Amino acid sequence: MPRPRSAGTGRVPPGPPRRAMPGVLARLVRDRLALMTAAVSEYGDAVRVAAGPRTMYIFNHPDHAKHVLADNAANYHKGLGLQQARRALGDGLLTSEGELWRKQRRTIQPAFQSARIAAQAGAVAEEAAALVDRLRARRGGGPVDVTGELTGLTLGVLGRTLLDTDLGAHASVGHAFEAVQDQAMFEMVTLSSVPTWVPLPKQLRFRRARDELRRVVDALVAGRGDGWSAEADDVLARLVASTRAEPDPAVGARRLHDELVTLLLAGHETTASTLGWALYLVDRHPRVARRLREEARDVLGDRPPVHEDLHRLTYTAMVVQEAMRLYPPVWILTRQALRDDEVGGYRVPAGSDVLVSPYTLHRHRDYWDDPERFDPDRFDPARPNDRPRYAYIPFGAGPRFCVGNNLGMLEAVFVLALIARDLRLRAVPGRPVVPEPMLSLRVRGGLRMTVHDA
Repeated sequence: MPRPRSAGTGRVPPGPPRRAMPGVLARLVRDRLALMTAAVSEYGDAVRVAAGPRTMYIFNHPDHAKHVLADNAANYHKGLGLQQARRALGDGLLTSEGELWRKQRRTIQPAFQSARIAAQAGAVAEEAAALVDRLRARRGGGPVDVTGELTGLTLGVLGRTLLDTDLGAHASVGHAFEAVQDQAMFEMVTLSSVPTWVPLPKQLRFRRARDELRRVVDALVAGRGDGWSAEADDVLARLVASTRAEPDPAVGARRLHDELVTLLLAGHETTASTLGWALYLVDRHPRVARRLREEARDVLGDRPPVHEDLHRLTYTAMVVQEAMRLYPPVWILTRQALRDDEVGGYRVPAGSDVLVSPYTLHRHRDYWDDPERFDPDRFDPARPNDRPRYAYIPFGAGPRFCVGNNLGMLEAVFVLALIARDLRLRAVPGRPVVPEPMLSLRVRGGLRMTVHDA
């Protein structure tokens, strides 16, 4: 149960005056990262921001994150953005609450157990090698849409490891999810004030994407037929079994759709985002690229990676971790307080929007030296580390810690090692690489790179 506290005993956090509200709302639409960064830079680790009818409390200290996300997590449901995203995503694992969320988590958790993920390492390695082959075929040619290639890779891995199916026949999924993300953020910045039937171009695109995702989900379920059982260990079989047990078939069908759509989105988007940023950062730092290539060749030689290599590709994992520090795929964690609370001595009234941003927390100068610098050695396991646990939360924290973190790391390390061993990807000169904070932190307009021999 949430821990009730008096909201009258704590201090009110500092923040911009209400007359600044028009500017705050404009930045919420145009540049959310700049809004968060400027707020904590000017006002400190606790900031109160009035934004229209909502009041946001931004907390940027590891102890604050621990309290909101873990210690008193029962007092905080999903908040700004994800509440509104429910109109786009339904009640999947990302947006659901309470007993429904616990049921969903229990259903899919076994598919992410360490032993099962280790058994899937061969499939991940094969998909990674296929990506390298596709990229190798583009050597010396024009720019490659790396974002698209990584999306295809991560969907391929997701299909084989979690759904026991080939998602290659559903190439439209990646584009459909772009429309879903756009709609989810539109819902956030408009506070769901625009009915979905209004024929705005964005909403028409979303409605088409929603129909396409429904067709994909229906095809996945039909492809499985009756070949499922409660003992099957892939996610699709578990979801089919769980939702067919619903007393109301309509409720079960809706649950199955929502949960599969959420799994497809969360299962590919965050890893593709992480890999894109890692490749971009490696290109900008030749010394890092050399160390990556040397480690990959020393550990792997010319063979594909196996699960045991995950613990030998130490520097590769450090590069992935540092990429997620600078560009965490989940850049913000939003919550809404159910009851009055006090966080770090600051008053949080019931109903308030509470924001914890890994993007700003991972740049906190009290815990990271020269925080804007890309330095994988920060994560050297041999280096002493006295940072608080919650100074680095790329997979979230508390009960809603990302269930797919082990699969995501396995995939990112294998892909980065194989690319570094065989190829060198170079960003197109003169084309800006700008972060776009949607449901994940992606590259605005996609990442285009040319392919060269390593």
